[in-house]
Amino acid sequence: MYKTERFEASVSVEEYLDQYVDVETFLKCCRECSAYNVKWSCPPYDFDVLDYWNNYTTLELTAVKIVFDGEYAGKAFSEEELREIMDASLKTVKQELSEELYDRERKTPGSVSLSAGSCLLCRGNCGRRENEPCRFPDRMRYSIESLGGNVGLTLSKLMGIELEWMEEGKLPHYFVLVCGLLR
Repeated sequence: MYKTERFEASVSVEEYLDQYVDVETFLKCCRECSAYNVKWSCPPYDFDVLDYWNNYTTLELTAVKIVFDGEYAGKAFSEEELREIMDASLKTVKQELSEELYDRERKTPGSVSLSAGSCLLCRGNCGRRENEPCRFPDRMRYSIESLGGNVGLTLSKLMGIELEWMEEGKLPHYFVLVCGLLR
């Protein structure tokens, strides 16, 4: 069904903030997302995003490219089939990446990971919807984009990967999940 390719890069937080972070632009994008103000991992936040970044000196980036084989890549599927394919690929790889990052955090005191996309821990039923605290504060992580990071630019400039967007009803040739470790 798919294979994965891994890419890594390291950049100083100072350089990343200067060249890849635009909080206002990405906050506007976040406001249009259905997860805005619904998940604790998504804006708006009760902290200053730039202060959050500045608690760290280095961002170690990891990207996993999920490349679909010829039977799937660029082909049209029903909405249900697409959901099944994405669950079998994106969610599976994202979970593996999250576990890897939690392990790296344990081995690197004072570090924190950045998730590949928004949190899935509560399976769409985040406590924020009911003004309840996060149910998994020890495992919930923010994503690079939710903190103003331009993931597309990050991929193209630091890893040589161009994003491929999903067209309606068609699976792209690949997806890319991007996460990181701030230390």
